[in-house]
This record gives sequence, structure tokens and C-alpha cells, in this order.
Amino acid sequence: MEKKEITTGNGTGKYQQLLKDCELFEKMNTKSSYDFLSLFHEEKWPKNTCILNKEKLTYHFYIILKGRIKMYQVDSLNGKEVTIFLLTKNDVFDLYCLLDGCEHSAYYECLDDAKILAAPMDKLRTWLQANPTYYPQILHYAGKQLRLLENFVSDITFSDISTRLLNLILKNVNKKSENLELINDLPNEEIANLIGSTRAVVNRHLQKLKQNGAIKISRKKMEIRNLRKLMNQLKDRKKYAH
Repeated sequence: MEKKEITTGNGTGKYQQLLKDCELFEKMNTKSSYDFLSLFHEEKWPKNTCILNKEKLTYHFYIILKGRIKMYQVDSLNGKEVTIFLLTKNDVFDLYCLLDGCEHSAYYECLDDAKILAAPMDKLRTWLQANPTYYPQILHYAGKQLRLLENFVSDITFSDISTRLLNLILKNVNKKSENLELINDLPNEEIANLIGSTRAVVNRHLQKLKQNGAIKISRKKMEIRNLRKLMNQLKDRKKYAH
């Protein structure tokens, strides 16, 4: 694992502004969010930093300030990898350990240079016990994550590779700008991990989308060329599946 840089000092006011769109703070007043964030310190994790130590997840809670971090599992027999969540700014982990206090068998890896807020899990639980009105906000966030996980399991179980890829692309299109975000510069291997496939298979399907004019692929970037065509292809595949 790469060495992480830790920054101490009180930057709580700055973090309040940076995390104003984080769902955990939607119903917190200014004083409560300040007190909550005062439990955290900032860490800088270089790209390719991996968290493989389950104890680190058990004893610390994290909020992402900058960068993308994947949460993934690896099959111990064949080494196959699948990305469960692709986390970015305003996302948190490990929520499961916060709620049940048990070890979580998952791995994390930074896909970019990342800035993270970290807090000792015991201090966070103590704060929540003293401020129980904010438990519903935590549970709401957890419920959202469970729904995303449910959709992921359904997609990977019942949909073919082409449908999964179309779903992934369209899910990451900014509705206002119609630009592809979050996954637009990922290598095909990482795209494959997100849909339970392989690099070679994903490359073949992406080339088909490129040939029919739906996307543009440059050296390290994927762009949307015809959003309507992508949406129609997904619609047709779902119709065919039924």
C-alpha cells in the first residue's frame, strides 16, 4: 500500500463548504455539521493506494473529498475481480462497519489521487449516540446504497453484457450537459470490472458502439456522440429480452 499523507488542524469550516452536497448533511444544522466534521482529519491517498486491511475499515469511517475510489471483491480461486461501487466526492465508507461493528470483507483502491476525511469509528458512534436525531439520515443513505446494490445484482444476473454496458454508460451521463462522467477515462479493464465481464469482451462491445456512431473513443477517453441512439439501443434490448 502507498504511504498516505495525513493533514491535521481545524479545517472544519472549509469541509462544510466542500461537502454541502453530501447527503449525510442534508438535514444537519450548521453547528451539528461542524461538530460532526470536527471528528475528522484529512488524508491524501495517492493513485493506486489499496486498502486491504479489514481492521482499518472496522475502526475508521471515511468521506471522500476528491477522487474516485472503487470498492471491489476478488475471487480467491480464480482471481476474478468485480467492482461493487465506484465512489467519488461526497460518498462515504465503510457504512456497514459503522452500523454493525463487524469486519467488512471488501477491498478499496484509489483510481485517482484522492483526498479523504477520516474519523475513528468509536468517536463517530459516540457522537451519534449523543445526537440520535441524525440516525435516520445515516439509515437513509444506507438504504440508497442497498438499492444500488440490489440493482447491480439484478443487472449482473439477468442482463447480457451489451445491456449491462449500455446501462453503465447511460447511468453516468450528465443529464444537463449530456457528457459522460466518472467512467469516461477508465481503462476497459475497469469498465469490465463494473459489469462483471472481461477487458476483451468490453472492448468488442465498445467498438460496435463506436462503429455505429453512438460513442467516440480516443486514446484515453470515451465520449457520447449520439445519446438518443444509445437510449434506443437499450430500449430495444430490453424489449427483445422480454
